[in-house]
Amino acid sequence: MLYAFGFERVGVLVGDLYFLDPQPGPGQEGAEHGVRVELRVLQRGALKGSIYSAQPIEAGQPIWRADLLESVDGQPGSFDRTHHHPAFRDWNPGRRVFVRELSADPLGWLGTQLADLNGLLATAGFPAETAGPGDAERLRGVAPEIVDAARRLLDQVRAGELGTPPREQAGEQAGEQGIRAGWL
Repeated sequence: MLYAFGFERVGVLVGDLYFLDPQPGPGQEGAEHGVRVELRVLQRGALKGSIYSAQPIEAGQPIWRADLLESVDGQPGSFDRTHHHPAFRDWNPGRRVFVRELSADPLGWLGTQLADLNGLLATAGFPAETAGPGDAERLRGVAPEIVDAARRLLDQVRAGELGTPPREQAGEQAGEQGIRAGWL
């Protein structure tokens, strides 16, 4: 499932995720699942028809990401794989950054981060003008709704309804590309 929250020039995507890394780092072996939250640049395209046509909107380049993940075989609620990526290089995230506060209170930490759009942009190396003039205030106002969407998705992951392996690969070993299912 995917939620999209769009503002003038940035947007936030929240979706479920199942992930199995074929070359995991130490302590990161085994499948993980949970919720991914990404801050993205929004790009609006030209109208494709009349003045009344729908406008194409792309959730473009990623700026920042939080992965509220747990080991599939671990204890639900452990948040043992929860981390964030403060910056990207093009479309690729930087290394996983584990923060004690994030694992202790992932949803509270998420709300605090989303309330500081200018800080997220600066840390990621994006100029403040990446966001529209009112985007920071609007995001701050909607942050509780985004956190609530993440909470609902986490509940569905723990219930086994989301964050599951793709049907065609559920019983197979991960290949070179690993296994990733979900929207983000």
